[in-house]
Amino acid sequence: MSAPVDGGSTTPGALYLVPVALGESTPWGNFLPEQAQHIAARLRHFVVETARAARAHLKQLDYPHPLRETDIRELPPATEQASTAALDSLLAPALGGEDIGLMSDAGCPAVADPGARLVARAHALGIRVIPLVGPSSILLGLMGSGLNGQSFCFHGYLPVGETERDTALRAIEDESRRLGRTQIFIETPYRNERMFEALLKLLKPETRLCIGCELNTDNEFLHTRSVREWKKADRPALAKRPALFLLLG
Repeated sequence: MSAPVDGGSTTPGALYLVPVALGESTPWGNFLPEQAQHIAARLRHFVVETARAARAHLKQLDYPHPLRETDIRELPPATEQASTAALDSLLAPALGGEDIGLMSDAGCPAVADPGARLVARAHALGIRVIPLVGPSSILLGLMGSGLNGQSFCFHGYLPVGETERDTALRAIEDESRRLGRTQIFIETPYRNERMFEALLKLLKPETRLCIGCELNTDNEFLHTRSVREWKKADRPALAKRPALFLLLG
């Protein structure tokens, strides 16, 4: 554990980063290693993206404690810029010596996720941060794409406006081609099909494009083709499904 903070005698608890499922069903049963499940099962305090989703995830983990007696608190919205006082309040149990779990709505907390703000504050307060092993759509997509896993860049969401989006797509394809770097990004599920059409329209025919959809679930789709090949293939069903896009020029 870390040394006591503020000169007190209580040794701070730890902030455990607890991954959760990427969807409602996983084809391999338990999606966390046994040790990670044991740690999650003993935690009584959680900071989460959405409380409702967190309760569902805890049920998936066969969480042994009554949820109504479990301290589950949501991160403040990003628009509030997560004041220091608000983050300190969420971390108060750890400052008092109790461990806390941080959970995202899907996958790994603090990766493409607002939980990074809490992690940064925990470091500032001398609270030990312990990431647990679990599913990440970004890494799963990269692993299964066949694209360059030695050099890659994750962009999160690209601009929403069509002009700005197209400019961003051309820029990241150019960078990919110059540096041999895999480019990874996501889109809001209801805009997936528009993004796919834009990719086919704007990218060069030889650019390799990987589409990963509902990864680590029974409905998983993961396929890499050149843009030229994608134009000849049947369109994947992407509407309203969590998807990941990867390209290598």
